[in-house]
Amino acid sequence: MFDKFQQMGQQVSQLKKIRDQAVQMQKQLQAEVIEVEENGIRVVMTGDQKVETVTIDGKYEERLVKILNDAIKKSQQVAAKKLQEMSGGLKGLLGGGMA
Repeated sequence: MFDKFQQMGQQVSQLKKIRDQAVQMQKQLQAEVIEVEENGIRVVMTGDQKVETVTIDGKYEERLVKILNDAIKKSQQVAAKKLQEMSGGLKGLLGGGMA
């Protein structure tokens, strides 16, 4: 029985390490800036897929920034849901559950 608790503790420790690495990566991505400009359209976004600015022929388009960020957020939610379904959620990460 002690082995099960020890194994659970190791799994929790591994999950914490993975979470900490993910948080660190997220911070690094937030600091990255990507700029693309073509045909009079310029888009600036962060590495974590947040659109900062959209300009068309030198004019800032606030409505486009909002709608693009909304679309990106929704696509990320769909991807996360699909990934969770594929992996079986947390149980999949823990090798089939703790029971």
